[in-house]
Amino acid sequence: MRKSGNGAKRAWKASRRGAERNETTIRLRIEELDEGGYVATSPDVPGLVAEGRSVTEAVEIAQGLTRKIIESCLEHGDPLPKSLAKFVDTPLKLVVPVGIR
Repeated sequence: MRKSGNGAKRAWKASRRGAERNETTIRLRIEELDEGGYVATSPDVPGLVAEGRSVTEAVEIAQGLTRKIIESCLEHGDPLPKSLAKFVDTPLKLVVPVGIR
């Protein structure tokens, strides 16, 4: 007897709902450094400063640092930055879209 795929579909949909609840976007400002490399800062995450050899690396570092800032706030009972305050549990994934002019 074949099992229906409905249970797997429901589980997948439930996992997607949970992942969406723990995702957000932040704005990043990327600046090229005179000495080479790039620095990323964000008006949405005070104190975020990420430096990388490329734009991609700076964005990846900013994503990781944002996750660490949220985890630290939750662990120490500090308030989250206003743009990230919708989180109640430790986020699983942060999406950081970047537009380059």
